[in-house]
Amino acid sequence: MTLRLPGAPRRIAYLGTPDLAVPTLEALVGAGYEVVLVVTAPDARRVRRGDPEPSPVKAAAQRLGLAVSHDLADVGDAGADLGVVVAYGRIIPTALLDVVPMINLHFSLLPRWRGAAPVERALLAGDERTGVCIMDVAEALDEGDVYARAEVVIGSDATLESLRSELVDLGTGLLLTGLRDGFGPPVPQSGDVSYAAKITQDDKRLDFATGAEMIRRVVSLGGAWTTFRSKRLKVWAVASRSDGEPVADPGTLLGPVQGIGPRVAAGGEWVELLQVQPEGKPRMAAVDWARGARLGPAERLGV
Repeated sequence: MTLRLPGAPRRIAYLGTPDLAVPTLEALVGAGYEVVLVVTAPDARRVRRGDPEPSPVKAAAQRLGLAVSHDLADVGDAGADLGVVVAYGRIIPTALLDVVPMINLHFSLLPRWRGAAPVERALLAGDERTGVCIMDVAEALDEGDVYARAEVVIGSDATLESLRSELVDLGTGLLLTGLRDGFGPPVPQSGDVSYAAKITQDDKRLDFATGAEMIRRVVSLGGAWTTFRSKRLKVWAVASRSDGEPVADPGTLLGPVQGIGPRVAAGGEWVELLQVQPEGKPRMAAVDWARGARLGPAERLGV
């Protein structure tokens, strides 16, 4: 299938769920496309013991005055010319694709990092580059042919939040250009396939034996954690230190000294803690945390 869409507004069904899918929906509406239906995940509890809340995409759609459904089957009756999928989170059945053609905005350079967490996995793997692909939706996971792609360099200071924002902006622009000017023939994916499994809390647990670079990658995801005195300690920002090879066991803490915050031995290197969050408390500068904790000699994180 080759999509060649004219510049006049088209009737679009939009499928998406999380925060990162909101800017593209807003851009489609802002560009004058008629979004006839938004399909998203059902309301769910976002915090423990809280009331069910709408997904970020549903909340945005309601603010924009758009029709919303939690049922994929409704797309077939919406009169849409095209479905646009951005981080929807479910496989689209072939029977529906036979009724409404769909394209997917995927945040990786396919076939690398098919699946649920492509940006996170690119960061954890230390990839130097990533990007976005606009692809034909196939029933198999992220295996469709690619209509357009764009690449970005992953900077040494990239975080999940900053990289996602860059990719969403890039992908939204790529999508709007294709909808306006038409998409050429799709190209089959080629190269080594890898899968981006959903990120778990275990993925965010810091293992100080892995070294400073791996610690930085995990922290870049947001919500990285370890333990201190048997309580959870989140680590929000770190920096590598070139203070010579530590002889201490991984996780061993050194208290702050003049101009340097608390340091942790990490796989033959030092990592300086910059911002942390003790259990039950707000984020704070690591130097303030360390002074308040009154670190003893040879205390360790992750024990």
